[in-house]
Amino acid sequence: MKSGEIIYFDGSRGTGFITGNDGNRYVFDVTDLASDQPASKGAKVEFEADGDRARAIVSQMAARVAAQEGGSAQPWAVAAAGAPAPAVDPDGPPPAPGLFGYFRYCVTKGYVRFSGRARRREYWSFAVVALIGFAIVGGIGYAVGTALGFNEADEPTVSAAAIGIFWLFLLLPSLSVLIRRLHDIGLSGWFWLVAFVPMVGSLIILVMTLVGSQKHTNKWGPVPTGVHV
Repeated sequence: MKSGEIIYFDGSRGTGFITGNDGNRYVFDVTDLASDQPASKGAKVEFEADGDRARAIVSQMAARVAAQEGGSAQPWAVAAAGAPAPAVDPDGPPPAPGLFGYFRYCVTKGYVRFSGRARRREYWSFAVVALIGFAIVGGIGYAVGTALGFNEADEPTVSAAAIGIFWLFLLLPSLSVLIRRLHDIGLSGWFWLVAFVPMVGSLIILVMTLVGSQKHTNKWGPVPTGVHV
C-alpha cells in the first residue's frame, strides 16, 4: 500500500488526483474508492498503485480502524449510492490545469489530436498563450537581429523568421484544438473550413468558439472535465 493526499476531487464528475508520498501523481475515479469517509481535497489516503492509477483507496483513518478491528474498510459514501461514475475522456487535459496548463496540453498530448472535445477555457487558454508567445518570439527575434547588425526596424528579417517558425509549430495544434472545440458544441470538425468564407468566415468561427459546451455526451465524446452539467 502507498500513502498520499487527494489534491483534487470533482464530486460531480467523480474523478480526482492523488499525490503519493513517493512524489508521483495518480488519477482515480469513484470506482477506485474503498472507504466510508467522504472523498475530498486534502484527505490523507492509502491506496494500491496500478501504473499511474490509484486503486482500492481508503482514508488513512479508516485503514487504521479496520486494521485494529481486523476487518476491511467499507465503500466510500459516494460510491455506496450506486451512481455510476461519469464518463471521462482519458486523453483529455487534466482537471483544472490553468491557462498555461491547457496550452501545454495542446502542444504536447493534444498536438495532433483531432478527436474528442475541448471546452471554451481550453481553446481560449491556448489562443491567449499563443498570442503572448508570438509577442515574445517577435521581441527576441528583433533583439537578436539588431545585435547581429540587421535593420530590424525597417526589414525585420530575424524577427519575421522567428515568428514564421513559431507559427509553423502552432499550426497543427491550432487546428486540432479548433476542431475539438467544434466537436464540443456538437458540430463536425469540417466546419473549420468556414474560415475561408470571404469577409465573414473568421467572424463565424469566432462566434462558434464562444458557444458553451453541450452538457451531455455527444458523438465526439463525454463532457470535458470541469464543465458543470
